[in-house]
Amino acid sequence: MSINTLLITPPFTQLNTAYPATAYIKGFLESKNVQITQMDLSIELFTAVFTKEFIDAIFKQAAMLGNKELPLVWNQKEDYINKVDSVMNYLRVQEVTAAYQIVHKDFLPHGHRRIKLEKDLSIEFGKLGILDKAKHIATLFVEELGDFIKANVDEFFSFTRYAEQIASAASSFDELAECLQYETTLIEDEMLYLLDEKLQQDSFDLICFTVPFPGNLFSALRCAQHIKQKYPNIKIGMGGGYCNTELRRLSDPRIFDFVDFITLDDGESPLLRITEFLEGKIGEESLERTYICRDNKVVYADKIPNTIFHHKNLPAPSYVGLPTEKYLSFLDVMNPMHRMWSDGKWNKLTISHGCYWKQCSFCDVTLDYIGNYQNTTADDLVNKIEKIISETGITGFHFVDEAAPPKMLRALANKLIERKVYITWWTNIRFEKTFTPELCALLSKSGCIAVTGGLEVASDRLLAKMKKGVDIAQVARVTKAFSDENIMVHAYLMFGFPTETEQETIDSLEVVRQLFQNNCIQSAFWHQFACTSHSPVGKNPDEFQINIIGPEFKGFAENDLYHEDPTGAEHHLFSEGLNIALNNYLNYKGFEIPLQEYFNFKVPDKTLQPNLIADCLEAGIPQKKTT
Repeated sequence: MSINTLLITPPFTQLNTAYPATAYIKGFLESKNVQITQMDLSIELFTAVFTKEFIDAIFKQAAMLGNKELPLVWNQKEDYINKVDSVMNYLRVQEVTAAYQIVHKDFLPHGHRRIKLEKDLSIEFGKLGILDKAKHIATLFVEELGDFIKANVDEFFSFTRYAEQIASAASSFDELAECLQYETTLIEDEMLYLLDEKLQQDSFDLICFTVPFPGNLFSALRCAQHIKQKYPNIKIGMGGGYCNTELRRLSDPRIFDFVDFITLDDGESPLLRITEFLEGKIGEESLERTYICRDNKVVYADKIPNTIFHHKNLPAPSYVGLPTEKYLSFLDVMNPMHRMWSDGKWNKLTISHGCYWKQCSFCDVTLDYIGNYQNTTADDLVNKIEKIISETGITGFHFVDEAAPPKMLRALANKLIERKVYITWWTNIRFEKTFTPELCALLSKSGCIAVTGGLEVASDRLLAKMKKGVDIAQVARVTKAFSDENIMVHAYLMFGFPTETEQETIDSLEVVRQLFQNNCIQSAFWHQFACTSHSPVGKNPDEFQINIIGPEFKGFAENDLYHEDPTGAEHHLFSEGLNIALNNYLNYKGFEIPLQEYFNFKVPDKTLQPNLIADCLEAGIPQKKTT
């Protein structure tokens, strides 16, 4: 018998574009003659919630519960109910005639987010056209409704995650088990209604949930619970980034009340084996990288050697069946680079599997999706690009690599130009010295509009300790080479790395200020260092002079580790000031403000020259610190 399989992305992931996991698995399994359907339950639920009928039900539910948070939204509820369909239609297709209506000062209600905007509109939107103004105002409208839902009807609700707080650092399954016994919320009822609709269209033998992030776990288990109760003959699988990262020591069998299989690492061979197992072609002992439950004990079935499907031999992802027309473009941040995560439709594709560098000490380099580097050819990539465009009609590509190799990017750019394939693309890179002005010009010509990369802590001492393989001078020159070709640059920044001092944090901010001021980078984001169990820091805390203090592993998830940094600064104190400064720089202002003014406590003076980055760019050599 042939196994009919349904792949589901549970709520909530990105809303402007399809998360690619199910598309990759569908493309692969179809090449093996497995019958596959895919469903993006995330976008289906989001677009079902933000409708006139459902928002009306939300207000009625809030009234019934007696919850009256966010009075500005309450007092204008008729406007929110009657205009939500117009707003959602605009966010799907930015049509100029609708934009004129949305920007009219009296068309949409002025809730708690919108009223803050009025004074900033002329500054922030000076350079933005009417389509973007309308998109931002429409985004605020939807966010206000989202805030209202979270405050009054469903505390788990969030735009790109659901119930994330109970899946983060869930070393025990206790809280998840408890929450799964609660009555379903209005949002969950709608999710299960949409799931039922899909299940009644066909008879499925296997349903697999991809759980890329903690914010997808609870909704996946809620759906699995519903399927077990209503369709007990359907088998359920679960995999994805969350499982690959956090469930590597799974021993608590309670999750198997909801699912039958949990796979680790690349899903291709484990899922192929599960379908063969359900068809009766192989026994349990032939499953690969798959947790099952036998006699109330968790068993890891992993036939060695694994079947290897090399990156270069995999077929293109298949986006057939995903509702391209339902994805929405949001504009919550004015910065032209920052907005790319939520604005515009992008096909997601990986150039290479894993990371060619795989040395950074804060990174999960021991995991397969980073440590197992595999490449392909430029011709193969362009073939996949053409197939995906034919399925989606979208010519924007986000290459979601750990770090795209410069050599492959050169080959890809040349091949796109040679074959006259016109796309717009962006990707994640390391700030390698290989990215010369000449290579940046070639990438720009092939359609590259942006790159993201890790600057992390802008301190050469800490960059060396992190094994980043770059220094500040090199980052300055490489980012400038991209910027000079009108390729936008976003830098990932980190504070709180083990042993980082107050002085290094302030000097790091000064480097960031100068990189913005010299137009090397146009966008950035601060992350506070997190110690994970699969990183060199987590595995060798003594080497990095930190103490791991928890959490105690209780049979379920393991990833984030709590740690003390006895020789470093009080890192958490810096978060607010760093972000206020960065927000100024993102909006091309505040460069003249002394760094001390961003913090509500005394911080040391910077020790770097005010023209450090300018000198690096001019001389091509790093400048020494002044004393």
